[in-house]
Amino acid sequence: MPSSFNKYPPGFGPATVPELPQSALPAVPPARLTPEAVRARFAHPPVWAPEVRSEPRFPGQALSRAAVLMPLVVRPDGLTVLLTERTQELRAHAGQIAFPGGKVDPQDRDPIDTALREAAEEVALPRPSAQVLGVLPPYVTSSRYAITPVVALITPGFALRPNPSEVAQVFEAPLAFLMDPAHHHWHRFVPGGLDGQNAARREWFSMPWHGPAVVGGPPREWFIWGATAGMLRNFYRFLAA
Repeated sequence: MPSSFNKYPPGFGPATVPELPQSALPAVPPARLTPEAVRARFAHPPVWAPEVRSEPRFPGQALSRAAVLMPLVVRPDGLTVLLTERTQELRAHAGQIAFPGGKVDPQDRDPIDTALREAAEEVALPRPSAQVLGVLPPYVTSSRYAITPVVALITPGFALRPNPSEVAQVFEAPLAFLMDPAHHHWHRFVPGGLDGQNAARREWFSMPWHGPAVVGGPPREWFIWGATAGMLRNFYRFLAA
């Protein structure tokens, strides 16, 4: 599922928007980032509140329902998060970093069914390889989507096959890196400048990660931002609470 921010000027680059200062927060301790610890956290969830910057709310308006799979891959060196890069040919959110996911279809039983179906369609992730742990609260985007993140442990041992019409590449970023707020950058964009009048202000997190698309491949920077980074930030809050 792509990051969702609309009506930016031509040539807009989210990575070029200056970073704003924010309070220093501790990283999630390594002991909380094991498969057993994450499973236990969902079994006994803490009292916590999702973090919201300037994501809009639409009182009285119907929201489209969507779901994404937040796949935590069980690796010998620690959990990783599987992410996709959307193709440049797509009409919306081309080239952005996303979780596998999409709109809830009428035949889907629930958001979990949606997330698993979309993951199978986008990257051929086998359903038996995903052990669903639970869901996070819906994340509402400026494009009027209420996205339910479905968190699952993924057992390796299968070959992913990205759908070439939707997914350019698949990569994994270390969960420990993404759960450290030192790597969470906060940005604000206001059309016409920071002092713009009556402008649609947008704020978002970014979590740039430098690593390979495949094991042994050349590293590159993956600019994770928008709704994808926002849902990861909420997962940080969930694990750190």
